[in-house]
Amino acid sequence: MNVEPQVQAKLLELAGVDAELARTAHRRATLPEQQEVDRLETERSARKDAAVSVEIVLDDLDRDIRKLEGEVDAVRKREERDRALLQGGTVGAKQLTELEHELGSLERRQGLLEDELLEVMEQREASQADYEHAGAQLSKIEDELIDAGRRRDDAIADLDSAVAARGADRDTLVASLPADLLEAYEKQRAARGIGAALLQARRCGACRIELDRGEIARIQASAPELVVRCPECNAILVRTKESGL
Repeated sequence: MNVEPQVQAKLLELAGVDAELARTAHRRATLPEQQEVDRLETERSARKDAAVSVEIVLDDLDRDIRKLEGEVDAVRKREERDRALLQGGTVGAKQLTELEHELGSLERRQGLLEDELLEVMEQREASQADYEHAGAQLSKIEDELIDAGRRRDDAIADLDSAVAARGADRDTLVASLPADLLEAYEKQRAARGIGAALLQARRCGACRIELDRGEIARIQASAPELVVRCPECNAILVRTKESGL
């Protein structure tokens, strides 16, 4: 394939644009701002789970409190009934003894229930504090996530602008290249990542391997219009004054 040297030189510009676009794509795929968003989303999920867990505990404690309060109330009512019977003076000696015994049992039962109720209410107070703390932590993470998302979106917008600008440059370069040269470039780029590179001081700019003297002599003897390739990586080698040939 024969192409004017100044046209071949445009391949270096195209390769430079493609390298920049590849770096931009890599940056977008590994965007620190996106990684921060991902980290915060994971933490937010964990905080939500923690808040839900504490909420479940609170619901269980509220149910226990209602149950204990009901039991305490039932014992009080039974105690009031028994005392009313005692004070009425209408019970016999045997029933009087039974009522006194039952009142003693009810007082002990009420004391135990009230102690248990107090303990559960203290547990609920502690769990409520945990729940409020979890809620505050969740709100903090959500605020951080909003800020991180904004920074991520700004970074992506900058990258998109850069891609659009360099994409326009690429379109201009592509339009100026012969179809067969462009096809050879694109095929090589798809295969090895770099379609063309500068031959500089006997070294291929794509694979960085130094060509042997025989290969350099062959390239030196070829016409400037001839499109030459690296014998190692097959990239199109563009010859300029920097090639030293």
